[in-house]
Amino acid sequence: MADAHCNSNHVPVLLSFSVFSRPSSVPIGSGYEVLIQKFLSIYGYQIDVHRKFVIQLFSEEWGQYIDLPKGFTISEKCKLRLVPLQTDSSMATLGNLSPPTTVFFCCDMQERFRPAIKYFGDIISVGQRLLQGARILGIPIIVSEQYPKGLGSTVQEMDLTGAKLVFPKTKFSMVLPEVEAALAEIPGVRSIVLFGVETHVCIQQTALDLIGRGFEVHIVADATSSRSMMDRMFALERLARTGIIVTTSESVLLQLVADKEHPKFKEIQNIIKASAPESGLLSKV
Repeated sequence: MADAHCNSNHVPVLLSFSVFSRPSSVPIGSGYEVLIQKFLSIYGYQIDVHRKFVIQLFSEEWGQYIDLPKGFTISEKCKLRLVPLQTDSSMATLGNLSPPTTVFFCCDMQERFRPAIKYFGDIISVGQRLLQGARILGIPIIVSEQYPKGLGSTVQEMDLTGAKLVFPKTKFSMVLPEVEAALAEIPGVRSIVLFGVETHVCIQQTALDLIGRGFEVHIVADATSSRSMMDRMFALERLARTGIIVTTSESVLLQLVADKEHPKFKEIQNIIKASAPESGLLSKV
């Protein structure tokens, strides 16, 4: 990491944000504004610039991070972290969806899973509704395929026309470097709408990776499933407890248009005119 090799006018610093830490360097005498810009240059799209933040300095005396003292400037090697503040405005936007700040993730809806996944036909049907809605509203779509050489491509019923990225993977999580790069190309992304299979494996690990990177995650319960209903339901319960929003396809689509006067409302209304299949969510077996 070239940035970590400092000349005589620079000081090494360890910059942490969320679960990440990266070594870097800044000029001697750097203050708050320079440090904020450094954090932005390193963590980029992961930081919601509309939120308020505080920089904290690790204190050897106290053995923990403390708020950066007023007038602080860098003079020696140190550890710093950027901490988002919870404000009334951020609380007010929690759970809201808006097309300009939303991306859809379609996870591993592949042919070989068809006979194994509970209610797979229903999941395909609801997933196709979501893809159609995303195209109508101009929302980017990112699609993964788990080991397609062995498990096949995305099922033919799922129309991937216009998808920003369709990529193969072997890792269970969708959060790979090519996905992070694709997200970095989309300004202002805050929310990820996630659906596909399996709920307790790839969906769960993708969701946890995304919230670890500062995204708000909406899992579409009627568009995700597993080989067993037990795994599916326990995963949805666990994810809801972590602060991930578990929702339904109709709720997502209507939240995105928000108003009957929205120019695309009638097109979205046509998608949801017939109720989505309940995909076993209301079954006791």
